[in-house]
Amino acid sequence: MASDATTDTKKTSTRRDFLYIATGAVGAVGTAAAVWPLIDQMNPDASVLALSTIEVDLSSIRVGEAITVMWRGQPIFVRYRTEDNIAQSKATPISELKDPQTDAERVTEGYEQWLVQIGICTHLGCVPKGQKNGDNTGDWGGWFCPCHGSHYDTAGRIRKGPAPLNLILPDYTFLSDTLVKIG
Repeated sequence: MASDATTDTKKTSTRRDFLYIATGAVGAVGTAAAVWPLIDQMNPDASVLALSTIEVDLSSIRVGEAITVMWRGQPIFVRYRTEDNIAQSKATPISELKDPQTDAERVTEGYEQWLVQIGICTHLGCVPKGQKNGDNTGDWGGWFCPCHGSHYDTAGRIRKGPAPLNLILPDYTFLSDTLVKIG
């Protein structure tokens, strides 16, 4: 009889263990199902994801012209630089720059004529002038922020004024000779 009692105890423990595991598993699945909507709602919605990247067609921009496009609520300056702009920028001694960057660091190799940058002054967040014909482009032919007097050259590098840094470059890639993807 002693062996029958041991067998019953083993069966009871096995049944009890199964019930504990099954209850825990159902509880974990239920908790995950209840928490998932709370976590999922923290993801960006479709309108934000749609703005995370943009493609800009460059085919209508002529040499020397610039356009402004909006990306993530920020103005993006795209300029088709002239040969003179590029030569001037390359000839600038790095020692003259507040935020030393060569022209090659500011553009994509093979597409040196295209300058793509965020059009926000690095001093206090103003939008510099110099994108439209007739705008004051400052002392170096690039951009000028009239709020506090920052001057940028044709590579978007700070040359004069209180701005501490060059105009910021967004992440971008050329999909073709006339199409750039920003973001």
